[in-house]
Amino acid sequence: MEPTGVERKLAAILCADVKDYSRLMGEDEEATLRTLTSHREIIETLVAEQHGRVVSTAGDSLLAEFASAVDAVRSAVEIQERLKEKNAALPQKRRLEFRIGINLGDVMVHGDDIYGDGVNIAARVETLAEPGGICISRGVHDQVKGKLPLSCEDLGPHRVKNIAEPVHTFRVRVAAQEQQEAPTLPDRPSIAVLPFDNMSGDPAQEYFVDGITEDLIADLSKISGLFVIARHSAFTYKGRAVKVQEVGRELGVRYVLEGSVRKADNRVRITAQLVEAGTGGHLWAERYDRDLEDIFAVQDEVAHKIVGALEVKLVKGERERGSRKDTDNLEAYDCMLRGNEQFFRLTQEGVAQARAMFQRAIELDPDYASAYAWLARAHVYDWIVGWNFSFEQTVERGFELAQKAVALDDTLPYGHSMLGWAHLWKKQHEPAIAEGERAVALDPNDADAHAWLAMSLSWAGRPEEAMRLIAKAMRHNPHYPVVYLFIVGHAYFVMERYEESIAALRRSVVRNPDFLPGHLFLGAVCGLLGREEEGRAAVAKIARISPNYPRGRSLSVFKDPRYDERFREGLSRVGFR
Repeated sequence: MEPTGVERKLAAILCADVKDYSRLMGEDEEATLRTLTSHREIIETLVAEQHGRVVSTAGDSLLAEFASAVDAVRSAVEIQERLKEKNAALPQKRRLEFRIGINLGDVMVHGDDIYGDGVNIAARVETLAEPGGICISRGVHDQVKGKLPLSCEDLGPHRVKNIAEPVHTFRVRVAAQEQQEAPTLPDRPSIAVLPFDNMSGDPAQEYFVDGITEDLIADLSKISGLFVIARHSAFTYKGRAVKVQEVGRELGVRYVLEGSVRKADNRVRITAQLVEAGTGGHLWAERYDRDLEDIFAVQDEVAHKIVGALEVKLVKGERERGSRKDTDNLEAYDCMLRGNEQFFRLTQEGVAQARAMFQRAIELDPDYASAYAWLARAHVYDWIVGWNFSFEQTVERGFELAQKAVALDDTLPYGHSMLGWAHLWKKQHEPAIAEGERAVALDPNDADAHAWLAMSLSWAGRPEEAMRLIAKAMRHNPHYPVVYLFIVGHAYFVMERYEESIAALRRSVVRNPDFLPGHLFLGAVCGLLGREEEGRAAVAKIARISPNYPRGRSLSVFKDPRYDERFREGLSRVGFR
């Protein structure tokens, strides 16, 4: 007979814990606890959004229940996607990767707690998951099959501790992340620059080493005779032990550049080697021991060595543009590298710190064009994601800074991209497109320049051209950022292909649940298709992301008012007025 106050019910149970938690606590208790607390807040928020309840947390573990297996799996996918984004901003050794297991079974409820084999099996299934992965039992698999954009790898039955019968399990694979067919090699020499290794023995030097890598990518990217993989995709390999053959196959390139940096006092040692991805054979290798003040000359020499090794012909002006550095002030350069490190965290605090570092770089070198361009981006970004609602402090200020960047250096692609971006949010579509085209002409390998131009074209009512450009951006940046999916969804919206728009927008918010424009447009498109429940759920998340977001602020800058009317109608149907 069961104790008084106990009830039974069928529930989907989610169990999660952290890989190597004891080691992480042993190495740095305070840092691990801070990260665990931050990650757990994300998990609890995402569980609640999918109508679940966190039952308990103890140490690094978490137990949650859902009335629906579909909600449980959807929540698990969103959790892993969001934690992947958060971990990317942390050093490799400090990342907290959760394993998640989900089971559908009978549980006993006593007070706020749940007990029984349904819970025990979920805990055992979780032990079979990879770090950052999800495993589910057969009962869960049968419920979610065909209802979510994912596939499952059958792992077969497993005997697990204290469970009499073998548990049949499946590994969840998100459809958007499944291994794609290897991209076709471009018709010109193609290269990926992997993040250089930090050999300084000081994690605080990571920003400097990453900056060296980023500068090399930028230098090579301006050469039209090369095909260069974007920074975002190259940095997905940071901290991972991978074979160049694997990198070449995944990114669709023939060559890979590897290297390391050791910085000590005023000396720097840089090693670099160019490898043929197919065979692993070395084409060129060099080591540079120089004074820190020679860092720009070393970067320039490495770029030219690669061009020579690959027998790439430079067209008129490319050598000069590649060799030009827009500051000789090492302290200002250091501020830029620190600012970039903070910006790519894409948190409100990180972007604010980046803004301060870019401003400091300008104070140290008032003619530093790149610093003005990056500061412009940081200001406009605040407007787009709903952190600052003052148009003057964000878009107008960004516009002024981008103008200054271009005035200082008219050959700076990033300056033209940012000026085009600011023009767009001022609803000045033709100048936005012209600046975007200038950026692409100056840097034909810049994936983001192609993406930002695609965005301007889509807002201007030219979605077919936008789709061609975003496809190019995705080829240069196979592990593309979430905004690329938004651009695809936006272009489909303009083409009135709403089902395809929803599919792309859903993927954008699964990959980043804090991506406000994705939720806003998903709500509008769902409203137009009469899917009011999904649309209301999408726009409801805006209040969590930006609690003071004004209902009347729609982030709409369509050139044709008909698209704007359609967009606002969709939002109105889901109650977002």
